[in-house]
Amino acid sequence: MQVTVKTFDELSTNELYQILRLRSEVFVVEQDCVYQDVDNKDQKALHVMGVKDGVVVAYTRVFKPGDYFSNVSIGRVVVSQDQRKYGLGKRIMKASLAAIDQRFPNQPIEISAQSYLLKFYTELGFTAFGEEYLEDGIPHRRMLKE
Repeated sequence: MQVTVKTFDELSTNELYQILRLRSEVFVVEQDCVYQDVDNKDQKALHVMGVKDGVVVAYTRVFKPGDYFSNVSIGRVVVSQDQRKYGLGKRIMKASLAAIDQRFPNQPIEISAQSYLLKFYTELGFTAFGEEYLEDGIPHRRMLKE
């Protein structure tokens, strides 16, 4: 998997289409969650894409402090269903953390994690805080990496 990081304006039409398709495949169809994925926040984000054979198979978006949470944040963490057995989730997250280190060094990173993935994010250095809450009908917890 080759990882690239781009601003919204640097994305090609094809890359943007593939990102939105992957997010829809997983978050809307697979997780059976009807919500507005296209939320007018992509324009502010850094887009971290994992590409195999010309196809976006893993993705996150990164926000500077104040654009989503008060801290730097990572969201829309997604890996194509047929690619999950290869450890791409950890690879795309590590690439996202590296991009943050480069652009926003020594900043805490905040995420809104689906509760069933707490162990995954804990292994990447995040700590859960606050109560569980529903986001788009799915249990989530806030997590922070200092």
